[in-house]
Amino acid sequence: MNEKRQRADTRTGTAQEGSWNSWPSREALTRQGVPRGRLVLDYSMITALSVWVLVGCYTSGGFDGWYAPLPPLGYGLCLAAALGYHHTTLDHRAAASLGLLGVIALGGLGAYTAGAPTSATVMWIVVCIMAMERLPLPFGLATVAVLVPGFVEADETGFLGAGLTTGTVLLAGYSLRLDAQARGAGFQLLAQERLAREAEAASAALAERARIAREIHDVLAHSLSAQMVHLEVARLQIEAGADRSEILKLVTSARSMAREGLAETRHALSALRGDMVPVEEYLRELAREGRAEVDVSGERRNLPAEASQAVRRVAQEALTNVRKHAPGARTRIRFAYEADEISLEICDSGPPPMAEGGREGQGLGSSGSGYGLLGMRERAELLGGSLDAGPDGPGFAVRLRVPA
Repeated sequence: MNEKRQRADTRTGTAQEGSWNSWPSREALTRQGVPRGRLVLDYSMITALSVWVLVGCYTSGGFDGWYAPLPPLGYGLCLAAALGYHHTTLDHRAAASLGLLGVIALGGLGAYTAGAPTSATVMWIVVCIMAMERLPLPFGLATVAVLVPGFVEADETGFLGAGLTTGTVLLAGYSLRLDAQARGAGFQLLAQERLAREAEAASAALAERARIAREIHDVLAHSLSAQMVHLEVARLQIEAGADRSEILKLVTSARSMAREGLAETRHALSALRGDMVPVEEYLRELAREGRAEVDVSGERRNLPAEASQAVRRVAQEALTNVRKHAPGARTRIRFAYEADEISLEICDSGPPPMAEGGREGQGLGSSGSGYGLLGMRERAELLGGSLDAGPDGPGFAVRLRVPA
């Protein structure tokens, strides 16, 4: 609850400080972030003023005999009121805060009545500065206005001295208020930056989960769906009493797909761990399996994991489409390291003459996996790149460009 409250205070602090009749922010009202030297100076000043007030009371002659214990008792009461005032202003309780300031002001009135005008003036000055620093400005100005007659009465020079005292009080109190607000604004910015970093970390975690989901989806959609189709056909042929060799061919094909899927799963896990073979070596290995030619150009360099995986997945999907729709076609893979991007082009010569009759589904995403090249295009666009696929003469071409 405290953390939520702090965040709520941080979100509303700027709006609060932007209005002259609003409370200072919670960060401004605390002592958080005050340098140690400043704290020592503040406590030394409080001690000096306390001694001054007590000495002034005893030298006035009004606290002799039975009245001697009154100054320390009154000072203790005023100190307790000041501590309570600190907490009531943190909670933005105007009535309680003004009441506690009234206790201190009455202490000053008692000192004045006993013949200690200097001690009374010091106490009233402290009350005014505390009000200007920590209360909404209308309350602070009203407090100063109420105590101005006391300044006039206690000052031997009359209105001139009271005017100087009032001006000094207003300037000192408002300066302390601005200083506290500046410190509070710094802590608000720090809290906002912390929240922004938390949001950025959460966004990065979501992006990483999405990347892992894409990798898993690619592997499963590419291998398991095809295996299920082959095994289902095998089951139907077994029930229909089909030839054993046909059934064995389907089972063997499903086993081969399972082996390929397992290999791709290992590749995906290696990619997620950041432990991958270079892209060009992967392409050469993939080309040996598909009997394709590979041409690599440009100066080799380390690639981001996302760009490297995009190249691998597009190459795999394109070669799978060649095997499905143009078996026996000559295939060429061109991979290039360019200035600020990488490019991949996979072209095939089209189905051999014996297989002519039209390539089925030459449109984007025709692999039949439910994902296909359409998913690869989405992957490329997420990385700020592009993917084009379509007929190229008698064959088919897939071209990928990704910043890297």
